[in-house]
Amino acid sequence: MSQPITNPQFSKLEQGNVTCFFNQTLITDFSAQMLNPSYWQQQNAVTGSAQGRGTTWFVEYNDIGNIKHHWVLRHYYRGGLIGKVIKDSYWFSSLEKTRAANEFALLRHMNTLQLPAPEPIAYRVIQRGFRYQADLLSSRIHHAQDLVAILSEKALTDDVWHNVGATIKRFHHHGIYHHDLNSHNILLNDKNQVFLIDFDRGELRTNPVNTTWKQANMARLQRSFLKELNKLEQFNFTEENWQSLMDGYQDTNISDVEKKN
Repeated sequence: MSQPITNPQFSKLEQGNVTCFFNQTLITDFSAQMLNPSYWQQQNAVTGSAQGRGTTWFVEYNDIGNIKHHWVLRHYYRGGLIGKVIKDSYWFSSLEKTRAANEFALLRHMNTLQLPAPEPIAYRVIQRGFRYQADLLSSRIHHAQDLVAILSEKALTDDVWHNVGATIKRFHHHGIYHHDLNSHNILLNDKNQVFLIDFDRGELRTNPVNTTWKQANMARLQRSFLKELNKLEQFNFTEENWQSLMDGYQDTNISDVEKKN
């Protein structure tokens, strides 16, 4: 992942029932179509994809200096039982309360704190009456895999587990609540650096001293590891690994970590 841009400039684009926000520091030729997979397919700029609730697209953008940027394009889909009936439509009350605008704003905030999370690139909201659909472009973490993919292949050292816990502690220290903190949303790159992704429905908690939501976050993460352990034929996760993660979370001096970053 590249270093965050020091002072990114963001612009708003409105075209009929479509509203977009984008990082004009990175995109000088922005078009709302950039939030469509077909745009990147026509440019032969799709570098990969991943399947979840829907397809997540990995795309490549060349800026005016011919510098390559690697981004992730994601459409917002509903989960759970309601997602079987209403796939990707949400109730519209205001632009600021849409899923895309909320996640984009949270990514911007984390970017200013230099937390290891994706950089916000652009989002689009398409309003249709009292409903809307949305898409998000964010930066891709280079040379990284999620913990499920990694642990399916090999075990991690105590130091790495400690670093996972310490990284989560940084987010919690700044009041960042991750709605779906699980083993799929924690990435590790080829330098063993830890990143958190997918902040849909995440929040900035105004009282980060409160520990209840932090404990619930960690309990959810532990359940996700145990779920993969029971599901996969090979998954290198033990109680000792979890303890190393929690040691990193509990022992971390945030001031020291922030100085290093």
